[in-house]
Formats: sequence, C-alpha cells, structure tokens
Amino acid sequence: MSFNTSSRQLPDTDETPDEARPQETRTPDAPAKPTSPESAAPATPAGAEAPAGSPTSTESADGSGIPGSPEPAKAAAAADSAGPAAPTDSPASAGPPVPTDSAESAKADTDTVTDASEPASSSEATEAAGLPADAGSPRPAEPAGPAEAAEPGAPAGPEASAEPDASSGPGVSAEPDATIAPDASAESGVSAEPDASSGPGVPAEPGGSGGDGAPGVAPVKGRWRRWRAKHPAAARVLTWTTTVLAAALVLFALLMPNSSAGFRPGEFVRIPVEAVFGAAVLIVLPRRPRLVVAALGGLVLGVLTVLNLLDIGFTEYLGRGFNLVLDWSLFSDAYSYLQDTMGKQATLGIAVALVVLVVVLLAVMALAVVRLADLMSRHTATATRSTLVVGTVWIACSALGVQFTGVPVASASTAKSVEDRTKRVQATLRDEAAFAKFAKKDTFANTPPDQLLTDLRGKDMMITFIESYGRSAIEDPVMAPGVDATLTAENQKLVKAGFAAKSGWLTSATYGGSSWLGHSTFLSGLWISNQQRYRTVTAGDHLTLTKAFKKSGGWDTVGVMPGVQKAWPESKFYGLDKVYDSHKLQYKGPKFSWSTMPDQYALTAFERLVHGKKHDKPLMSEIILTSSHQPWAPIPKLVPQDQVGDGSIYDSIEKAGKKPADIITDSTQSKQEYGKSIQYSVSSLVNYLVKYGDKDTVLIFLGDHQPIARVSGNHASRDVPVSIVAKDPKVLDRIADWGWTDGLQPEHNAPVWKMSSFRDRFMTAYGSTPAP
Repeated sequence: MSFNTSSRQLPDTDETPDEARPQETRTPDAPAKPTSPESAAPATPAGAEAPAGSPTSTESADGSGIPGSPEPAKAAAAADSAGPAAPTDSPASAGPPVPTDSAESAKADTDTVTDASEPASSSEATEAAGLPADAGSPRPAEPAGPAEAAEPGAPAGPEASAEPDASSGPGVSAEPDATIAPDASAESGVSAEPDASSGPGVPAEPGGSGGDGAPGVAPVKGRWRRWRAKHPAAARVLTWTTTVLAAALVLFALLMPNSSAGFRPGEFVRIPVEAVFGAAVLIVLPRRPRLVVAALGGLVLGVLTVLNLLDIGFTEYLGRGFNLVLDWSLFSDAYSYLQDTMGKQATLGIAVALVVLVVVLLAVMALAVVRLADLMSRHTATATRSTLVVGTVWIACSALGVQFTGVPVASASTAKSVEDRTKRVQATLRDEAAFAKFAKKDTFANTPPDQLLTDLRGKDMMITFIESYGRSAIEDPVMAPGVDATLTAENQKLVKAGFAAKSGWLTSATYGGSSWLGHSTFLSGLWISNQQRYRTVTAGDHLTLTKAFKKSGGWDTVGVMPGVQKAWPESKFYGLDKVYDSHKLQYKGPKFSWSTMPDQYALTAFERLVHGKKHDKPLMSEIILTSSHQPWAPIPKLVPQDQVGDGSIYDSIEKAGKKPADIITDSTQSKQEYGKSIQYSVSSLVNYLVKYGDKDTVLIFLGDHQPIARVSGNHASRDVPVSIVAKDPKVLDRIADWGWTDGLQPEHNAPVWKMSSFRDRFMTAYGSTPAP
C-alpha cells in the first residue's frame, strides 16, 4: 500500500523537537531505517545553492511556525520552486502509520501537513485538487512515497520515481495497474513496469496482491490488462471490431426478413425504428436496470431471429410460415425424416449442432445489446445527440416515403413481425374452437346406408395417392417434358387395354409436406390445413369417403400404407377394416431413402396379399405410393413383374442410385430427379391396372401436395392433378358435366376445385342422398 503525500519535509535542526522529526514509514515487510540528516535534508533545486546554517521553514498542521525559522515566507517560496521534497510526518501526525488502501485516505494524510497560513501557489493549488501541474511550469520528477523511500536498497529522492502515469500528482495514489515491483530499478530514468507485481506499500490490482497466483486475483482479467498495456493499438482494434460486430448483429436481427426472397441489399440499409426507441430507453436507465433491459432485449431479438429462420425453412418446405401454436410436433417428424434419409449418427449431429447454434445465438445477441448499452452509457451526450438525429431522419423518411432500391428507408419490420405473429396465434386459438363446431356438421351424416354410393355398387374401388405429385410436374419446363411424355405413353397403354380417364385439378390443403393433411382433406370433405384440425377431425366420427363405402355395407375396406412404420390409430377414423403397413407387406429389400419400399413392390404385394385373393364383397382400397417422396435419391427402377419377389432384387438398384447428398442442395438436379420419380410412380400404377384390372375396376388417383419450393418454385400454386380411370363408360358418364379433360393429363384451363369439395361432389355424382 502507498502513503504518498504532498507535504514538505521538516528540517532536521537542533531547534526541531524529537517528536517532529521525520518518522520512518514501514510496512510489515520493510525493515526500519534510521533517519539521518542527509536523508532528511530538503531537496535542492538544480542551480540553487542552499545557504549554510539557514534551515528551511515549514509549518505544522495547526498553522503555527516552527521555532528557529526567522524567514518562513522565503523558505516556503524556496520549497515551492524546488517541488515537493521527501514527505515527513508533522507533529500532529507523528506516531505509528495507519495503513490505507485507497487514494482518498492517502490524500487525507497529506492534507494534515498542508500549509494553512500562507497562500498556496497556483501549482500547489492545482496539485491539491488532484489535477496535473501547469504545462508551462516544468517540475522535477515526483519522488516516491514514504513506503517506497523506505524500501531496502531504494534511495529516497527524485531518482526513485514510478512511471509518469503511476500517479496524478502529490497526494494521489497510483492507479491499480501502475504497480511497482520490489526489485524494480530505482536509478534515475528507470521506471517500474506498469503491470509488475506490487512491492511493499504499493497498491496492487483490485481484489488481490498483484501476482497471478495470489489469492483474490482474477488471472484472466489480469492477463487481459497486461496484454492491453503491452499492445494498446491491437487492443483498440479489437475493442472497436467487437463493437462494430455487435452493432451489425443487432441491426441484422432488426432488419432480417422472414423469407429467402426478402434477402436483398436494400433491406439492410434501412433505419429500424426499434433501434431508436431501444437506444432512448437504455440511455436514460440507471446501470442495473439498463443491464437487465439490455440483456432481455437481446434475448428477445435472438428469439425473433430464430423464428425468422423457422419461417424461412417452413416456407421453403411447406409453403407457409411457422405456427407458434401448432408446429412444434412437426420437429419429431422432421427428425424421423432425416434419420431415414441421412442415418442416425448424421441426424444426431445435425440436431446437436442446431441446438448449440440456437443457444449461442441467444447468448451472443444478449451480449451484443449489453455491449452497445454500455458504450452509450459511457458516451451519454454523444449517444443522446445521435439518437435524436437518427430519430429525426426516420420520421422525415417515413413522412416523405423515401425509398432505396424500392425498399422504404424507414423500417418498422420487427414491430410488424411481432404484431403479425401475435395475430396468427390469436387466429389459431379462435380457429380451433370454430373448426370443432364446423366439423360436427356433415352433409351425409344421416344418410341411410342403402342410399350411399348406389351407382358404384359391385365395383372394385382404388383410391391412390402419389406422394408429392403436383401441378409443377406437368407444367414446369425442367420436369414437364419427361412427365408429360410418360402420361401420354401410359394413357395410350390404358386405352389399348380398354380403359378411359378424365382429369382435373384440386387445390391441396398442404404444400411441400404433411401428406396426411392432404389425405384427410380429400377423404373427409373438410379443409384440414394444420395439425390441430387434423387431431380434431380424426378424434371425431366425421364421415370420410372410405368410411362411406364401409357404411354402405357393399364393400370390404383395406389400407396399403408402406409409409406407416408404427401404430396408426387413425385407421378407425377412415373406416378401414385392415391396414397393411410397412411391416405387413413382407418386404425384404433395401429402403430408398425415406421410402420403405418401391411402389412396384407395394402394388405387387397388394395383389398377392389382398386383391388376388377371393373375397365375398368388392374391395375399397386406399393405397399410398411413396417412391416420389423427397429427397428423390435413390430412385427405384421398374423390373419384370415376375422378378419382384420379396424385394431383394432392388439391392443392386439402390446401391447404383444417387445419394441424397448429391442432389439435396442442387435445385436443377432435384427437379430432374423429382420428375423421374413421378414417372416411375405413374408407370408402376398404370402397369398394375393394365395387368390386374378388369371391367369392374375403378381407379381414382391424385397427388397429395406440391413438392417443396426448391422444386416447384417460389409462389407456386397448391394444385395437384386428379384422375378417374375405369373400363365401364357409365362410370365416367356420371362426371361428364365436371368439365374435366380426357386422358391422364389435365389441360391448363381445366377446372380447379378445393380438395375439400371433392367428397361431396363425388358422392352426389354416384347416387348418395344428402341427409345432414
């Protein structure tokens, strides 16, 4: 600890009482050193010769003159011109020194020996106020404090001085970083290292004694301070770089769009009004509330950034934003999809990386806002002026409608995003209650069984969904040539076998995924566009198209579901007597990415296990074909029907196919492979119908939804093709007034209906009597 003072040294004369002689100030580690007249003599300024036998006068703390000093004013003036001499204790402060750890207590010691009767010079007044001396009045180097003078081997005098920055003047203790090592050289012109360990009586860094291993020291903080002192330029660059990055991160979060199409340069040169209001709040808050508000604000920005990223992902795959209420359950489906596509280890790695990314994003965003808040608190005046200027510019740009590259400069996108999400949550909660009431109403709920589907009695019905079979497959310039050629060739095959077809368009309730929403919408006649609606309707007894066949008593109902790999309680809702899932279809071959088996095998197993067997009633079969499910790699190939067997033949085909990683990030390749998968699925279905169908077979097949945006394109419609195929001309005559196109390929201008309207139109066309 240091005991720096600004008192002038008392002369060692015969007239000076013993108690007024300078006392050695010692620390516990510093040995006492006898005071000699040479060490106690006042310092003589350069060029000034002290008169022999004329002791210098000083004054005691109470202002009384020391006896034997006939010219106090001259002595004081000489002392002033010479600068502060080695300090000594006055009679009022004589006695054992009291240690102190603060600059204030050291200054209090100094004040007790300040001249109280004669006017202080301007230099002394400046030093007493803790300010640097006038630059126009050069002064000799400051002497070390008493504790430093008493250090063994360190002579007391102007030669033993600390770094110029170690103290602010007489009576002010050194800053915590300006510590003096015990073995630091005290020779003239040699100063202690700024961050050296403290010696006896020299203040160490706050919280400890100054050594890296000393108790109470924060080593990391100490190392940072030492590095910053040695490399000030690099420290400044690092500080400013961190601040700039923090500001850029916060601005990015405030201006970030929630769709991939919105990432344009003009979006990020706007002025976010949220930043103006946030800065104004943080400037006026006290320290503790400011830190809390800044941290919470950063967390909120981090959450909004994560939600924007989810919106981008959901728009890419499902054609809509993320629903805060309903979509959390879809993450388990996504995890299962990744496992089937990329394997368990890769999926686990991706999941862990995403969780870590979210946590880091939240933490970094909070730290960024706290850093900016701290910067504004240290430069309040500048921050206030800047906030007022930016706020004024925002108001002007908003009022005048100023734009840059077609984007308004005045932005309030974050506030609008929060408002939009809030409205969506409220609408979702209201929708749940409204849909539950609506789902209880059914046009055919009370229709007697003998009045259901009377014009289809005796027909074997097949309702088949082709995964991701959307309008883009028929109209996109990359995919359409191959798919259209396949539809034309397969239609000719049907005509040659005696079949005819009519086709139109249906607008699906889903897009890019969630196939079960499309299935349930088509079969129930209700618009089931989210998971909550699906849970609501499948928990009830609404009449589905498949259940209507069962209720009529004229059909046995069966489901062929190669994509179902676990318990499926919804089979009761659909009215299916028996379900053949991926385990019951007896497949022994390899998986093709997500698809558990090729479509050709699923249809062959259906013939072997169900359709080819004798049965008392006609069959109503719901079949889900999955080979066209993303990522469309590898894709199976058609094999001779008599070689399908248990599926082992597909081993070599799967190994020779493309890997998901080969196409998943390439839009053009994804389109090409998707088109090939649709061709494969349609050909598998038509080949089955031609080989095993007869005059009583009626096939309805359609897509459940469009493929993802990377394939179907941004802002693509939700339309899917639908076809009805039969040998009996009376079947197609019943729908002659629908305006559908002859053949498997609907015209561009063919009628487009909502998928939920098909059930009632179909049941009415084939003899069902409405009875709500």
